[in-house]
This record gives sequence, C-alpha cells and structure tokens, in this order.
Amino acid sequence: MAAEGFRGPRQVWNAFRWSMKGLKAAWRHEASFRLEACLAIVVVPLGLWLGHGPLEKLALVGPPLLVLSAELLNSAIEAVVDKVCPEIHELAGRAKDMGSAAVFVLMMLVVLSWALVLGPRFLG
Repeated sequence: MAAEGFRGPRQVWNAFRWSMKGLKAAWRHEASFRLEACLAIVVVPLGLWLGHGPLEKLALVGPPLLVLSAELLNSAIEAVVDKVCPEIHELAGRAKDMGSAAVFVLMMLVVLSWALVLGPRFLG
C-alpha cells in the first residue's frame, strides 16, 4: 500500500532499510547476483579509472550497475512466480525466461560499451 501524506526522514530511512534487506536477500539466495556483484566490484572501479571524462566513465560503469538492477528484478519475478505458481506452467516459464533474457541483454550492453570505449584505445 502506498504511503499517504508527507514522506519525511523516517520513511526515507525505512525505504533504505528495505532496500538493504533486499540486497542482503539477493546476496544470500541468488548465486547469479553474487557473481554479477563480484564482477561489478572489479569493473566499476576499473571503468572509473580507464574512462576519459564523465561520459566514458558513465558508459563503462552504468551498464554493470544496470545488470545488477535487472538481476534483482529477475530474482523478484522468479520468487513471485514460484510462490503463485509452484507447478510447471508455460506462462510461468515464459516470465522467468524473459527476466533472464533482460539480464542477458544488459550483459551484452556491458560488452558492447566496453568494446566501443576501450577497443579503439587498445587495438588501434
């Protein structure tokens, strides 16, 4: 249910706590999230170091963070689907596959961004 009225510091603090709870749950229960988070721990600082100027830095750092966001959403979709539809169902499988595909597309964005920004620098 949406909060009504003024959203003060307490509500902001609660939202932060729930977000941290979600990150902790993803780390604890999702192997894919752990792997992607470990990769982000490496590539985000590397992107900040290798990028020339703010736009290059954003092009190198943004996509890995988008992958983490998509993985969180994919995990949420999978959890809801498993709760609502524990038996095998075509639509449940389709929802899970589409969530996984979203993560994959963003991983391709990471590869493309890094190749376009750093490729000419190191290959040419």
